[in-house]
Amino acid sequence: MPIDDPALEGERPHVLRCFPATRTLLVIVKRMHRGPVRSPDRSVANHEFHSSGHAVDEVARAVVGRLEDMDIDAVNPAMAFPMELDGFPGRGWVVSHKIAAEAAGLGRMGIHRSLIHPRFGSFVLLGTVLVAADVAAEARTLDFNPCLECKLCVAACPVGAIKPDGYFDFSACLTHNYQQFMGGFVNWVEDVADSGSAAAYGERVSYAETVQRWQSLSYGPNYNAAYCIAVCPAGEDVIGPYLDDRKGFTEAFLRPLQRKVEPIYVVKDTDAEAHVAKRFPHKRVRRVRPSGRATTIANFLMGMPLGFQRGRAEGLAATYHFSFTGAEQVATTVIIRDRTLAIRDGHVGTADLRVVADARTWIRFLNHEVSLLRCLATRRLRIKGPPRLLAAFGRCFPT
Repeated sequence: MPIDDPALEGERPHVLRCFPATRTLLVIVKRMHRGPVRSPDRSVANHEFHSSGHAVDEVARAVVGRLEDMDIDAVNPAMAFPMELDGFPGRGWVVSHKIAAEAAGLGRMGIHRSLIHPRFGSFVLLGTVLVAADVAAEARTLDFNPCLECKLCVAACPVGAIKPDGYFDFSACLTHNYQQFMGGFVNWVEDVADSGSAAAYGERVSYAETVQRWQSLSYGPNYNAAYCIAVCPAGEDVIGPYLDDRKGFTEAFLRPLQRKVEPIYVVKDTDAEAHVAKRFPHKRVRRVRPSGRATTIANFLMGMPLGFQRGRAEGLAATYHFSFTGAEQVATTVIIRDRTLAIRDGHVGTADLRVVADARTWIRFLNHEVSLLRCLATRRLRIKGPPRLLAAFGRCFPT
């Protein structure tokens, strides 16, 4: 589809920064094999993800080569990794393949936040080639959503990241599914650095977890759960068994994942931890630090909607005015009401609590590098209003 397609508005600046000559996005869909993805054994499922991902990259690379033979410049960003992670936890991907594929009419997003192809369902991986030429064919957005809203993905998710009403707890998914890489890897390195002996390290990280880290470093990062994809019955090639015998489909593909005894990585006092205790008491709760942490005020503001805990916000109705000073001078309003979060530029409305903080000090406070009492004593953090509202704010974003 053309780079100026309205559906690509949010992607356009990132694509053009990578390849300013881009005029067309060519999207690639690669079908995965359903059997391996549905396996409760993560090594089997991950092998399929990695193999299919490499195939997407090879196809994209071949397309670029063929276009160069025709004197047409093109660039193929990676299907997944490596990414531009110098600004992590900010955006690392060059182009969102899911957004591009949806704009190209190759599928629609389901409530599990994965693209559902009309034929292959959720069992697909995506790639995009940036082309310095126009194309004659026009992309058309798919005029229906293959998602059945059957809620099997809701039932399968071990951390309750997918809610029945369509809400998505991004931080819960990130913390568990991506524990072996990105922020989870940083936390592991810090565990190693902070352990004064092998015994002390063993109290933090189990023997098996250390071996899993080696495996991820050697053979590609292992995803702990893609259960939402595994149980999805959508797609012409997939839906038959589900329509024929819904109970049998559930017993064959959902129940083994629900019954599996496995560690579930959660942050303490989060909705995810409560979900595991209630729905999967036989699974082992493994408390860890968040896999994403703020390094700037911009990161903090971007991450709030991703880390907001609706359950922990129950009963809270407050407006917060934040004024950050120093390296980053930002004024913002945060409104938490009816278990929803809204963020506004500047100071809007009447504040129930005003927070004035040095930007760097606030980040250090969030990352537990300095105590709240010290911040208040040095007046690098000042509040006006009931202190309980600051504590209530913190409960909505456990760290």
